[in-house]
Amino acid sequence: MQFDTKTVNKLLEIDESYKAPERMLQLMLDDQKRPEVFKKFLEVSTDLKFDWFHEYFEAEQAERKSKKQDFTPDSIATLLNSLVDSDKSNGHYFEVAAGTGGILIKRWWDDCTNDRVGNPLHTDANLKFLSIFTYDPRAYWYQVEEMSDRAIPFLLFNMAIRGMNGVAIQCDSLSRKAKDVYFIRNDTSNFLAFSEVIKMPHTTEIKELYNISEWVDKFD
Repeated sequence: MQFDTKTVNKLLEIDESYKAPERMLQLMLDDQKRPEVFKKFLEVSTDLKFDWFHEYFEAEQAERKSKKQDFTPDSIATLLNSLVDSDKSNGHYFEVAAGTGGILIKRWWDDCTNDRVGNPLHTDANLKFLSIFTYDPRAYWYQVEEMSDRAIPFLLFNMAIRGMNGVAIQCDSLSRKAKDVYFIRNDTSNFLAFSEVIKMPHTTEIKELYNISEWVDKFD
């Protein structure tokens, strides 16, 4: 495992794993430090097809007792995405209980390599490769929801390092109570670019836009 506990903690410059979520969130909201930490992680691996934090998070951060957290194996994430008719999605993706983004990443990678929006020839096996030239991050929107304070920072990392556009809502998807909304923005056609992470204000407009029942400081 490339991103084991020692490696991740070193990259985040922390001495104990329990500090990782808070540190990661700080980095994601810092416009200067965010790209710097992305580059450090990419020096370890440039394979963005899967969630680097799956095993690290499950071993060090998962709240199995209180929130029954367990994470989708990579093979199951691939299977789930293959069962969805992405041709009808028009570039939109929605997922609740997204965790750190394992299933989301599989969908993003499929969009990159099988561009259904920009490549009209994506169904032709011989011309599918053209997707690497036609894929435009601005044509896709990924909306995810997650409740856990520990998972949200890693989810933001996984979206932003891959140059996605979308929103991550920290909320209870059933009651619609929310702590925060994060706008993930890559306002370029460059799929290699990093995204910005913007913490949205707790306004009535944001509340109505994302069907939030109320803003809360913590969940019951």
